[in-house]
Amino acid sequence: MKDNWEKMLSCAIQCEKCGNELDPTDQRILSAYDHQPICMACKREEEDRPDYAEVSKDMIGQCLAESEILYSDPGGYCFYHFYPFKC
Repeated sequence: MKDNWEKMLSCAIQCEKCGNELDPTDQRILSAYDHQPICMACKREEEDRPDYAEVSKDMIGQCLAESEILYSDPGGYCFYHFYPFKC
């Protein structure tokens, strides 16, 4: 895990899925599929996918194992997959 992951993700200037610009005041959230920052519209599309429940369940388990146990979940990395945040 990179030391600057929090700044890199929280201050992302565009959605990794659709490419739309993200202003500092726009809400963003991490994708359950690839951990990249995405806009809320793309998150809603993600949640509509038939495999979302299974993918998000597996992702949180993996995230907790990799970041919380190994790194004490610095800055709430796993948290940001389910709760929107701003820059």
